[in-house]
Amino acid sequence: MSRKFNLFSRRDMLKISAGAGAGLALGNWSVFAQNSQSSGLIQRAIPSSGERLPLVGIGTARRYNVGTSAEERAPLKEVLKRLPELGGKLIDTAPSYGTAETVVGDLVRDIGNRDRLFIATKVRKQDLADAKKEIEQSFEILHTDKIDLIQVHNLVGLDDVLPVLREMKAAGRIRYVGVSTSSGRQYADFIKMMEIEDLDFIQVNYSMTSRTAAERILPLARDRGMAVLVNLPYSRGRVFQRAGDRAIPDWAADYADTWGQFFLKYILANPAVTCVIPGTAKIKYLEDNLGAARGPMPDAAIQKRMEQFYDALPS
Repeated sequence: MSRKFNLFSRRDMLKISAGAGAGLALGNWSVFAQNSQSSGLIQRAIPSSGERLPLVGIGTARRYNVGTSAEERAPLKEVLKRLPELGGKLIDTAPSYGTAETVVGDLVRDIGNRDRLFIATKVRKQDLADAKKEIEQSFEILHTDKIDLIQVHNLVGLDDVLPVLREMKAAGRIRYVGVSTSSGRQYADFIKMMEIEDLDFIQVNYSMTSRTAAERILPLARDRGMAVLVNLPYSRGRVFQRAGDRAIPDWAADYADTWGQFFLKYILANPAVTCVIPGTAKIKYLEDNLGAARGPMPDAAIQKRMEQFYDALPS
């Protein structure tokens, strides 16, 4: 389905109405418009450090798995350039995402904005020697001396790899350590891991169509002081397919201007979520997604109403 896009949300338009006269009088409308978009992104703290991250970042699985041609990479380069300009920061990638990690590393180097980004990647090797090799390759591929976050991907090699990551954190090569999953089949083992391991981050799938993480994993992360990255927030597009071409409900207008924001705000209504990472390969989607990091968040009652509304839609 197509999304409904507005350059400015209803909330932004109130700010513009208040300040447009001065901006226009100074002939700085373009600057004013850019500042209106980049200011006011809500941030949440990483519990282990207090460092704050904007609520919305970008994921790179599938969409950044492209070749080396300038034509293929051009829209992705524009997204990575604009992300910090619009107030965003976090980029999540992995060696197992095809060429995505290479594309991110090359484009960020070319843009020259590494210092404005929080880059998260992963390691997914059962054998310890292979895992160490993959980690070192990530430093080379990302063209960086320090990686903000490395996560053990889908629990693979967990017992052997976590101690290595902790050593690298102590040495200052990486800033945070985490573990990821995107499969409900791993939840039981993931919860057991969370109960005994001290982690800076977890990453888990959570969306309108996949709510199980909210039952135990998200509350446990909050209790254990772990930041949470949320992957697959759009369930690979299934939520948009079900919404179809209908408009978002009127009662949601205070929270969202588009279906994309509706679905992201549903996730972000959970205070345990630190940052949601929708796959983002086009500027219009970047601008829309970042809109979910502005304005009021749904309370528990509105979040429940969102669920009920979505569940009542024809499947």
